[in-house]
Amino acid sequence: MNLAGVVSALQERLPELGERMAQIIRSDVDAYQNESLIPFDSLRRSCTANADLLLNQLGRADAQDPSPARETGRVRAEQGVPLADTLHAYRIGFELVWTEILAEARNRPEVDDAQLVSQSAEIWALFGRYAEAVAAAYRETTAELTSRRQARRSALVEALFTGVIADRTLWEAARELGLPDRGPYVVVAAAADAPGEEPLAGTEAALRQARVHFAWRLLPDQQIGLAAVPTATVDSTCLRILRRSGARVGISPCFHSLRDTPQALRFARLALAGLQGTGPGVARFDDDPLAMVVAAAPAEAAHLVEVILQPLLDLPAAERARLLGTVEHWYAAAGSASDAARSLFVHPNTVRYRLRRVEELTGRSLSDPRAAADIRAALLAVRRASASSGDVIQ
Repeated sequence: MNLAGVVSALQERLPELGERMAQIIRSDVDAYQNESLIPFDSLRRSCTANADLLLNQLGRADAQDPSPARETGRVRAEQGVPLADTLHAYRIGFELVWTEILAEARNRPEVDDAQLVSQSAEIWALFGRYAEAVAAAYRETTAELTSRRQARRSALVEALFTGVIADRTLWEAARELGLPDRGPYVVVAAAADAPGEEPLAGTEAALRQARVHFAWRLLPDQQIGLAAVPTATVDSTCLRILRRSGARVGISPCFHSLRDTPQALRFARLALAGLQGTGPGVARFDDDPLAMVVAAAPAEAAHLVEVILQPLLDLPAAERARLLGTVEHWYAAAGSASDAARSLFVHPNTVRYRLRRVEELTGRSLSDPRAAADIRAALLAVRRASASSGDVIQ
């Protein structure tokens, strides 16, 4: 096939051909119109290299390493150009080269129509081969970039949770993680059933759809996360999504500076430890901070029960249940005997009598705030131990 003259003529005009190709692509493909994303000089060099590759390959039986095509795919992936736009631009380039081949061939009697038909099939076979090279390099680079971003993102989240990040770089970390540089934020801790298992699988997509900004870190036994909750509406949306996850989740109090993330993580883990039962559920530290603290220290809580409530627990079951229940209702009623009596369907004097009995047995006065706090903590420990063991203490 005698296309050597055509190829030679086009190669002599290669710089002009690359320039024109770049101009057409810049005009016709949206993603290539941004000079800050794809500088024109870079585009022109890429077009020239790919046109040279194509012209050198025409009529050759041996396969050539399509390195310019792979370089195009790699660079466009790094620049963030969509793959569809990259392949569209590549096709424009091929079409231009083929148009120039046809135009040059008309001036050369030695090239007949049969040769051009045959050459058309070859050039579009080359397009398919090189387009595959572009796409393969693009996907490889995208996967590598994604892996790097995920590793860096994971490292930044870990730095926030461990507190090893410097104050001056906090805003940079927030920006890279897609978080506002000021709160309020909450930290979430979810228990994993097995090492490496993601207890909040699917929750990320729901949070993203609800436009809740967040960052996650998967640990062997937990999935921990940091979420921005700038309004009460966002906070309630985040809570609703977490409740639908089917996981055991603890949530920290709101906080405003990323410097406080490590402390918030401790609060979230305390809330998770204080979650009653063994099934799914969400516990917020602020809902009952004392219960969270009691749950976090089971050995100390057991000692507290022994020191404060053991005489009461040694009573017969019926009397023990009445007294424990009355104290719980009294706490729930904010120390009002009348309100506690209404919820128990008894006379207020009955409540007062039972409370005096509790004071006699424990040796502590419920009118003393410190003693009342001790009894409340011990009572929480009793209830938690009862729930964990399956025993019923009414």
